[in-house]
Amino acid sequence: MKYNVLGNTGLLVSELCLGTMTFGGRGYWTAIGQLEQQPVDDLVKRSIDAGINFIDTANVYSEGLSEEMTGKAIQNLGVNRHDLVIATKVRGKMGDGPNQTGLSRKHILFQAEESLRRLNTDYIDLYQIHGFDPITPLEETLRALDDLVTSGKVRYIGCSNLAAWHLMKSLAYSEHKNLAKFVSLQAYYTIAGRDLERELVPLLLDQKVGLMVWSPLAGGLLSGKYGRDQQGPEDSRRINFDFPPVNKEKAFDILDVMHAMAADKGISVAQLALAWLLHQPVVTTVIIGAKKVEQLEDNLKSIDVKLTEEDLKKLEEVSKLAPEYPGWMIERQGADRKS
Repeated sequence: MKYNVLGNTGLLVSELCLGTMTFGGRGYWTAIGQLEQQPVDDLVKRSIDAGINFIDTANVYSEGLSEEMTGKAIQNLGVNRHDLVIATKVRGKMGDGPNQTGLSRKHILFQAEESLRRLNTDYIDLYQIHGFDPITPLEETLRALDDLVTSGKVRYIGCSNLAAWHLMKSLAYSEHKNLAKFVSLQAYYTIAGRDLERELVPLLLDQKVGLMVWSPLAGGLLSGKYGRDQQGPEDSRRINFDFPPVNKEKAFDILDVMHAMAADKGISVAQLALAWLLHQPVVTTVIIGAKKVEQLEDNLKSIDVKLTEEDLKKLEEVSKLAPEYPGWMIERQGADRKS
């Protein structure tokens, strides 16, 4: 297992991060997973044994149950809390009241305390906003997060699912007001969904913001169970929860290449999909989730997959983004300066 610096910090996180959406299965989240405590303990133990020191959860996952089970697993296994980097999130709806959602100061500060209680810890390593809140002033959100850092209840702050202008505006405001800055972005990125590369990847590299990849197998589409003539098993996640959105015709073109390449290397398609991400310079960590230890074991092997320049070229050709303005004009006009 390799460890990468998270953004512009001194914090080292494992290149694979354990995701916890499958823990619990309460309410909306039953379609993702319904793991009970013993299987959760088994997944956490195997991950830690493999060198993973990074665990990602969120207050909304199974309506708080995922956080509770994560904290309980750490306690059950007797793991030193300080050896782990624990990340959680705030933004989603946590009750029926009008102030039980969003990124207001009231909601953030209350939910931070609730997450600390559920995780059974006195600090959160990485506290992330789970998305954009169109009605709360950005300044209010960033000042509330800064107060949490100042208080010692949060070590670092991050964000998720933001547009490039959201993130850049946030970084600029924090810099100007000397507040804690977002050190990471958690975002969807796969070989079948490379939209991130248009605006966000250049921003992340320029501003030294870490990238945490969620749904690296495109909701199971890149697991190896799907193809042009494979619809996947009836109990698969994509059948019951067709998310995130993917251009499936293009994905099947990509999978045609991936199935052949994986077979040639003697690895799974899932390992190849994860390895492709690990070969992208912008990626800090890839979040992997599982319902079974066998799935986790397969994903863990991705760190040992080596892709040659020829492999990467084949995958690039079949998966690259179509040119889009102003990108193609910027590239055209900048050619003389690059040379």
